Amino acid sequence: MNQLSKRLARLAPSATLAMSQKSAEMKAQGIDIINLSVGEPDFHTPDAIKAAAHAAIDDNWSYYSPVPGYADLRKAISEKLKRENNLDYDAAEILVSNGAKQSVCNTILALIDDGDEVIIPAPYWVSYPQMVKLAGGEPVVVRADFAHKFKMTAEQLEAAITPKTRLLILCSPSNPTGSVYTKDELAALAGVVKRHDGLYVIADEIYEHINYVGKHESIAQFCGMKERTIVVNGVSKAYAMTGWRIGYIAAPEWIVKGCNKLQGQYTSGACSISQKAAAEAYMMCQAPVEEMRRAFERRRNLITELTSRIDGLEVHLPDGAFYLFPKCNSFFGKTDGVRTINNSTDFVLYLLEVGHVATVAGDAFGDPDCFRMSYATSDENIREAIARIASCLARLH
Repeated sequence: MNQLSKRLARLAPSATLAMSQKSAEMKAQGIDIINLSVGEPDFHTPDAIKAAAHAAIDDNWSYYSPVPGYADLRKAISEKLKRENNLDYDAAEILVSNGAKQSVCNTILALIDDGDEVIIPAPYWVSYPQMVKLAGGEPVVVRADFAHKFKMTAEQLEAAITPKTRLLILCSPSNPTGSVYTKDELAALAGVVKRHDGLYVIADEIYEHINYVGKHESIAQFCGMKERTIVVNGVSKAYAMTGWRIGYIAAPEWIVKGCNKLQGQYTSGACSISQKAAAEAYMMCQAPVEEMRRAFERRRNLITELTSRIDGLEVHLPDGAFYLFPKCNSFFGKTDGVRTINNSTDFVLYLLEVGHVATVAGDAFGDPDCFRMSYATSDENIREAIARIASCLARLH
């Protein structure tokens, strides 16, 4: 009998990867598709980082790496956290993994038992609830509404906490909304967390450097929160290193030891060459990071302005990351005479199949009234994509 495990049956497939695959299949058929579905910088990895990788190959860094990561990379991460975030972590409080995605999953698997509750503000990154389910936990979704720029309030957090609550997952800057929590907003959330023993925070800060409103703020900075926070970060977004697969956690040593034990059994250490490249990323001149950030900011302004001109779509100007998350529910129930839009899944399929623009439905992110567009692409692609979207939506009545 061909039967997969019950654990796997609980999981949903990734909607972002599914949409990317569908658009790739249409491209293979010769259809001109503009892909705004993938959260991946379109820049090349900076030359200094590539040079460090070449040097690592030439110097024969080709053997198994230590499970927690090479000492020089963990030292570079420690110095980065002090320099940029004023956070003090030593090497024993840092664990390097195969991307920030594994870092999040490691932490959930290390802390969550069957029946434990994990609070996840919605809109959320698609994998958070699935990882919680994989660990046997219960995702508790808190809807952060459009009027508050999709940010959960301290009052909402307090109301969601029960005796079973073990974790809060907080992503700032946010995927999929681009929202950024202010220092005051984080302080209010930290105040709630500290009132509840045994409650911890995964602070997913992978978009830290793609920020348009000033200095990044981490919830770990507040008194009493370093002991309660697992900071997750990596090199994928800021340094255009998605394929290099390097992420990390900075956390209390007992959590790091637990994640190290887990990682030692199912992946071991991250790629040796990638680690040497990542160490260079943190130590080099950071001008390329700022250059990419400025390009993303220009694209943000462009896509927001163009999208806001489309009747029926509501948009916020994102404060970070490289996503726009427009409200599209005014189109539900409308038709072009052939297709009827009943929900955001219908909406994005219509954009793909009629407008030839790939986006992702908001259902996948916990907000069925919206859809996500990535503007990690060229100005030319953005202009053409929004023109196509405007054209096909004009057919609906």
